[in-house]
Amino acid sequence: MYHSWLDRWDERRARRGEEEKKTTDFVLDAERAFPGAEKIASFEEFCVLAAQAVVDPSFFDALSVSEQGFERLDGWLKFPSDISTDIEENNVVWAKITESGSFDQAMVIFHHWNASARNRQIANFFSQRGITVVEIAMPYHFERSRPGSVHADYMLSPNIGRTIQSVRQAVLDGRKLIRWLKSEGYREISVLGMSLGSWVAGMVAAHDSAVSKASLFLTAGSLADMVWTGRATRLIRDSLEPEIELTDLRRVWGPLNLENYVHGLARPDLELHVVLAKRDKVVLPELSERFMQRLKDAGARPNILELNCGHYSLAMPPYILLAGLSLKRFLTCADKSARRA
Repeated sequence: MYHSWLDRWDERRARRGEEEKKTTDFVLDAERAFPGAEKIASFEEFCVLAAQAVVDPSFFDALSVSEQGFERLDGWLKFPSDISTDIEENNVVWAKITESGSFDQAMVIFHHWNASARNRQIANFFSQRGITVVEIAMPYHFERSRPGSVHADYMLSPNIGRTIQSVRQAVLDGRKLIRWLKSEGYREISVLGMSLGSWVAGMVAAHDSAVSKASLFLTAGSLADMVWTGRATRLIRDSLEPEIELTDLRRVWGPLNLENYVHGLARPDLELHVVLAKRDKVVLPELSERFMQRLKDAGARPNILELNCGHYSLAMPPYILLAGLSLKRFLTCADKSARRA
């Protein structure tokens, strides 16, 4: 009975989230994804570039190593993004810093798609336990929102190239922030990603050896499969389906598939923590299970917590408390072998 009520609550929450969304046109938009590719117009040419990006270690590398342009004031940090888009507000990255008074550890939080508020309770909880929390705004969210938009439709959309550009921008912004944190003296860097933010956090962790711990909430490997099957992205599928099939979407969004970077996530000096929802209708459990198996096949040993709730109801007690306690143990446990025993 309780879980039936929980499923209905998740469905009502999902409906609220899609009230102001609408279908938009399918567009390849190759130059946004791959600068200099303005002459690429065919689907197959786009797929070639996507396949090249998957094996190109520099695709998610920093475009510059300059630490100039960082401004810090009253608990806020802002700095220029290394990717310039046609939305001026999106080109400045904002982050909220909740200090711990210690330089032992900093955790960068990548929020979920269409987040409307930062995670103040999480930030306060961990800052009081010696971990400085930095909540970065992903592209087209919060201070970076597109004027006139009611949700972050430029972050994830049927515009194939813009979605790749947006996720790549989020990864580069996160890595730039981590370089700054290291320059400030923080010794250990962790990342926490939630839903779409878990894809970004996973990409950052897979490509950046400065990250020693990564916690991924409500995650999977293939972003294409998540969009195609997920409750929160039905309108994106409605726009895509008349033009391409799921197999096509997997090809063009290959650079956004975490399964393609499992060896980076399985490196010996990275610890992984994963929280999954067994009743998730947004990131389907079978997609998460496949990703977990790919990680294990690559040699990773993720610390996995599965909770009997839905995607949105993870934020409700007791599930959020269980997830928070699991994350606390993960972040504060220094002995890897003891944590995995």
